[in-house]
Amino acid sequence: MNYKSTILAAATALVFGTVSFQAFAAPVTTEGTGVGKHGDVTVAVTFDNGKIQDIKVLKEKENPVLAQKVYKDLRSDIIASNSTDLDDISGATFSSKGLKQAVEDAAKNAGIKLSKGDKKAIKKVEKALPKVNNYDVVVVGAGGAGFSAAITAKNAGANVVLLEKMPAVGGNSLISGAEMNVAKNWVQPKLGINDDSPELHAQDTFKGGDKKGDMKVINVMTHNALDAAKWCKDYIGVNFEPDNLFFFGGHSRKRALIPEGHTGTEFISKFMHKAEELGIPVITNMKMVDLIKNAEGRVVGVKAEMNGQEYTFNAKGGVVLATGGFGANAQMVKKYNPKIDERFKTTDAPGSTGEALYMAEKAGAQLVNMGYIQTYPICDPISGVIELIADARFDGALMLNQDAKRFVEELDRRDVLSHAILKQPGGYCWVLWNDNIGKISNTVKTHTNEYEAFTKQGIMKTCEDLKCIADFTKMPYDQLVKTIDRVNTMTGKGNDKDFNHRSGLMDMSQGKYYVIKAVPSTHHTMGGIRINEKAQALTADGKVIPGLWAAGEVTGVTHGTNRLGGNAYTDIIVFGRIAGQAAAQAAK
Repeated sequence: MNYKSTILAAATALVFGTVSFQAFAAPVTTEGTGVGKHGDVTVAVTFDNGKIQDIKVLKEKENPVLAQKVYKDLRSDIIASNSTDLDDISGATFSSKGLKQAVEDAAKNAGIKLSKGDKKAIKKVEKALPKVNNYDVVVVGAGGAGFSAAITAKNAGANVVLLEKMPAVGGNSLISGAEMNVAKNWVQPKLGINDDSPELHAQDTFKGGDKKGDMKVINVMTHNALDAAKWCKDYIGVNFEPDNLFFFGGHSRKRALIPEGHTGTEFISKFMHKAEELGIPVITNMKMVDLIKNAEGRVVGVKAEMNGQEYTFNAKGGVVLATGGFGANAQMVKKYNPKIDERFKTTDAPGSTGEALYMAEKAGAQLVNMGYIQTYPICDPISGVIELIADARFDGALMLNQDAKRFVEELDRRDVLSHAILKQPGGYCWVLWNDNIGKISNTVKTHTNEYEAFTKQGIMKTCEDLKCIADFTKMPYDQLVKTIDRVNTMTGKGNDKDFNHRSGLMDMSQGKYYVIKAVPSTHHTMGGIRINEKAQALTADGKVIPGLWAAGEVTGVTHGTNRLGGNAYTDIIVFGRIAGQAAAQAAK
């Protein structure tokens, strides 16, 4: 578009008064900017006679999986209705708002007034879906466990469908750090770790859950972890960092594989690609409302709803529930654990609301350990999301209270850390690290969007010296210096006389320094459907419910009172594969 010629033509029309501007106006393209979840969203919008003709996204940093529906469906609806007065895409609220703001800004720059909301003007073209659908295996929940189950079932020869109630796939698997604990993995020898084992991993998990987990199930998880990780790497195509591992709290060895980008996007995007390659239908916005049982008590399908219409999905082999936990359902959380009340936000995806648990219970499954609900200690005080940038904690970052004092071992269990933070002045802490630690963790470089957003929010600061840190945090400078000086006298493994830091404190005498404010948020619900080591759902008296399998956070026997960091992905991949294989076999 030649902007100068367009302006000249409009000016000529005004001067001579022979034609109106509206009649003479040529299409015009202007840019606009909005604020998404991870930074600015910039678009170029083409208008013709006051109507939106096209929207091109020029710049954005949103999660590519969550934002897919935003840049496709919401974008199309804005064009069709010539309005931004539309509902946000559920699960991608901030990305939706960013796009709408950008379009509004472009319209303002073009001097064009958009239409008021008119949803009738949106012409949706949806593929007709039969009201009754027949499959060998029906998988409910398109997160890591669901994709693992569906892909495995497909490869076992089953005709499989994957249902997801949200507009976008991924759930908590997408937004997590996605580190995966695997004993005897291929990275450990590079770091000099040669004494790990599935048995030791199982012991750590059992102990970390206060010995309340089912040891048979735990052993299946830890002994199948390496095969599951190799499957993810070699078949699904997940890229893991080749020479680095996370050392999560509660573990006795450093064993957590780290996906490229340090988030579940690496897993979910590769899962989506593989499902598409295999021809597995993934139906979003399809909400399960009930499980179907036949006269013999076998689960044989799912009743579901989409856009007010009812659908039936029959399952010859059975149903795999991979619907996640209930951490985003504040009322349900408080019901089972009143201590986790209105003070807590959540790290969880909005679809983690737990209604599938009651459907499973109605079908005969026992719900166990429902009161065991984990909070994640290091989260954004404003939104509640995990501060992945503060994962520098696993490489030596310190947790300080408002008095500039350490108050807990930074690599302790998540529940221990969360309780310790809530006892501090204000119920928050500061996470502090320097470039000596940063060159190991690379979290600032890896999570640049978080760095920019948290800095802009005013909860994070980068400083050249401790005086700047003290000024920003309002911690007493003298005490801060005293704390850092003491830490510097105790560096190295086994030298922390105050809290016995299991990995060893790092020298923090030199900047640059990074600090971020953090609070605990509801993170993982350990309770759920009782399963056995074959991922089969069980009744209260331990009997198998034929045709019903469950995997991931929807289950309730693996983690006991407390899930150790890095065990979620191990859990979902291992048991997702087991459930998918078994359901496929049952269909034969």
